[in-house]
Amino acid sequence: MPEAVTTATGSATAAAEPPPRRTTGRLAVARLRDLALVPAIVLIAIVGQIVNPVFLQPDNLINIGQTMAEIALLVLAQTIVLIAGKMDLSLESTFGLAPGVAAWMTVAVGAGHGTGLLSGAWSIPITLLVGALIGIANAALIVRFGLHGFIVTLGMLIVLRGLLTGISGGQTFFNLPESMMYPGTAVWLGVPASIWICVILLAAGIVLLGYTGFGRALYAIGGNVDAAKAAGIRTDRVLWIALVGASVLAALGGLMLSGRLASVAASQGNGAIFTVFAAAVIGGVSLNGGKGTMFGAFTGILLLFMIQNVLTLAGVPAQWIGALNGAIIIVALVVSRITGGKAQE
Repeated sequence: MPEAVTTATGSATAAAEPPPRRTTGRLAVARLRDLALVPAIVLIAIVGQIVNPVFLQPDNLINIGQTMAEIALLVLAQTIVLIAGKMDLSLESTFGLAPGVAAWMTVAVGAGHGTGLLSGAWSIPITLLVGALIGIANAALIVRFGLHGFIVTLGMLIVLRGLLTGISGGQTFFNLPESMMYPGTAVWLGVPASIWICVILLAAGIVLLGYTGFGRALYAIGGNVDAAKAAGIRTDRVLWIALVGASVLAALGGLMLSGRLASVAASQGNGAIFTVFAAAVIGGVSLNGGKGTMFGAFTGILLLFMIQNVLTLAGVPAQWIGALNGAIIIVALVVSRITGGKAQE
């Protein structure tokens, strides 16, 4: 994995210079950091196989991948925002509202609580457009007006959740058009399309953050926004792109879930943000910005879903899984303090 540029220096000149050539030692350390959760993933796989021989069967692994892929897009989206030094709590509501609006506008009247205003062919564009509009609203409030990102997105989370409840009347949209279900039901080369989409976007995210000027700008802004500005980075534009892009990813993740379930529930996405933050923290993404990688965050969500699957196969009540997520965050903070000298705050 590429080495992440974690901070911007206090010197504008230093920040403006191209990053120094990576040495073999530094690259090896970066790769080891990205692979930190791989031993834990292997261990969970072994434990899962011992608990239930079904765990490593192809059907179960595909099930894990498909159910994880939808939330994984939320994790990738949140990673982009966190690296830039911001937070977006509203992603979980975008995850539900964007496909909810598409269903509301394309599902026929009397056939699933829709209005039938548009044909089903518009369902995917509407979903992505709603995601983009939510991102634009967040960016305007956070970047343009300088409001605190945590408070803005918390308020937006509540507003969007209320809008979904309002347009659905608290009911579940069903009888979705075929085009809307395609991302969640299609199979490409024997593997669900949602898994392919997730892997492609993961690879694109790794390249974006590790090998492009935009990625370096994100790390610089998250590490020291003043130094980034002094270095000539157009911080506002980068943040706008990050926030809007994250919302579109969340909308796409919600579309994949809606397609797989063939419905959009009024509660879709509720509580997902806790799992998202757990995965990001476990994967080494700093809540202070400027640190973390896409691959690390992805291994975080993979580990959580593998643990959930093992617990399910072992017959553990679902409510314990939430408690486990919180415990893992605490353990991750302690390990970070011990190994790195500074916890992920």
